[in-house]
Amino acid sequence: MHKATVKDVTIIGGGPAGLYSAFYSGLRGMDVRLIEAREELGGKVCLFKEKMIWDAGGQPPVQGGVFAEQLIAQAETFGPELLTGRKVTRIRRDGDGLFLIEASDGVTYPSRSIIMANGGGIVTPQKLKLSGAAAAEMDNLFYTVPSIAQFRGQTVLISGGGDAAVDWAAEFLGIAKEVILVHRRENFCAHEAQVEKVREGGARVVLNAAIHRLISDGSKERIECVELRDSATGEEFRLAVDSVLVSHGFEMDSELVFEEASEPVREDGHFFIGTASADTTEPGIFAAGDCLKYTGKVNLLVGAFQDAVNAVNRAKTYIDPDSHERGMVSSHNERFKERNRQIIRHIAGVE
Repeated sequence: MHKATVKDVTIIGGGPAGLYSAFYSGLRGMDVRLIEAREELGGKVCLFKEKMIWDAGGQPPVQGGVFAEQLIAQAETFGPELLTGRKVTRIRRDGDGLFLIEASDGVTYPSRSIIMANGGGIVTPQKLKLSGAAAAEMDNLFYTVPSIAQFRGQTVLISGGGDAAVDWAAEFLGIAKEVILVHRRENFCAHEAQVEKVREGGARVVLNAAIHRLISDGSKERIECVELRDSATGEEFRLAVDSVLVSHGFEMDSELVFEEASEPVREDGHFFIGTASADTTEPGIFAAGDCLKYTGKVNLLVGAFQDAVNAVNRAKTYIDPDSHERGMVSSHNERFKERNRQIIRHIAGVE
């Protein structure tokens, strides 16, 4: 297995927590590597590129895809090594105390510290296990929304009862000709206000029913009708559709293995039990975002960013005990002085 150069910190995961960790590590003068299993950076935000994000501090309402692009641009500020399409499989220590991070590309990445920012694990949407589903993915069966505009004027059936399904139903109101929201239970597990918005907006809500069969056209790819089965009576009935969006949650891949001598305590085999300062139970391994659990945890983007700052500060003092425990604010940081001058000159129209 090929061995790469040593970095001060290696961040595992390229979602919001990981990307902000990369930026803040650069701000603190650390040599950074980020490894992301998927081919694109942005994490789960990229699964909902057209959904609006309202709860990021100081950020006007922004689409998920745009927000991800902004996070990536910010992460690139200090030139970190950003690696995608590589799945971390094993972490161990060598005799000198360095962490050796083995990945699916056959390379071992040595690092003085690690920030785990791998969210809930490698996520893929749960797919329908029905005949014709795989073929229909090439046409009008969706698990994510590439563009809301493409559903304009259509009859769209959305299957699911969680926040994502209900949120999409709300987004489609006024865009799709008809929105049909199907849930296999009597009650939704989504936010009540959004459920009410969907009902009041004219969506057709079908409860206690699940997709039983996909009926395709002559091409055997495009879905023309969805056959539903009532969970109480067993009765089957069909609905004509233009598109189907399935929002049944995600399947988690948590195959990452730690060598016994360097394994932090985890819950459910994945989530790191830690502190509000982003420590895990293993010295030199810190965590940020959804993968970290501690009392008082804020499971919002703002919480992920706070975790990232704390994780970077802890990593900095771990590898350099004489360094300050906190980074300077950007308005006082020497690393921004020349950049600020350039931006001000540009705004003023001075070349």
